[in-house]
Amino acid sequence: MAKKPSEKPIPLDPAPAIIAAAMRLAAERSWSEIPLAEIAAAAEVSVGTLYRLFPSKLAILNGLVRQVDAAVLAAPVDGADRPRDRLFDVLMRRFEALVPSRPALNRIARDMRRLHLDALPAAFALRHSMGWMLEASGIASTGWRGMLRTRWLGLAYLAAFRAFLDDDSIDLTRTMAALDRALRRIEPLLALPAGEVPPDTPDHVAAQ
Repeated sequence: MAKKPSEKPIPLDPAPAIIAAAMRLAAERSWSEIPLAEIAAAAEVSVGTLYRLFPSKLAILNGLVRQVDAAVLAAPVDGADRPRDRLFDVLMRRFEALVPSRPALNRIARDMRRLHLDALPAAFALRHSMGWMLEASGIASTGWRGMLRTRWLGLAYLAAFRAFLDDDSIDLTRTMAALDRALRRIEPLLALPAGEVPPDTPDHVAAQ
């Protein structure tokens, strides 16, 4: 009796393989044209496993965000730096972690614009991620002040993200410059004294 071919063992956590497979496929063609079953096949997992972990393609993108957030949060931050400098370092680590996925993100962003969907980072759990980036930088993200800081930081991040998508420099020079400009604009808003009424969100940050 012939032996059955041995099946490839499923990794304990197939999520990273699924995210990586989705990014490989997305770098090659339109995100809207990639079936979930093809992502499962590329990751060498069953459709049932994919559904259990990521029931939609948006869930896969959110998984990428969580994966990047976890990598950023695992690294220490120099508490002696100013809040803006700490945020700069934290967010640049985030962009560096996204570099391998940038070809895919570029195509996905173009696809979303073509379909008149929200901007790519806004489709992710951006507010949640920015709250954690504040916390990693030693800046509170809770309460009404934290909520406003999170909103302002999200606008600054979006400004730098647009530069990141087109930044082909080895050291992310354009991304660093865009992020530095955006963070300088919101720096006075990151440490509001108790009782101080915050100004409205700066229009010039949102316009970047």
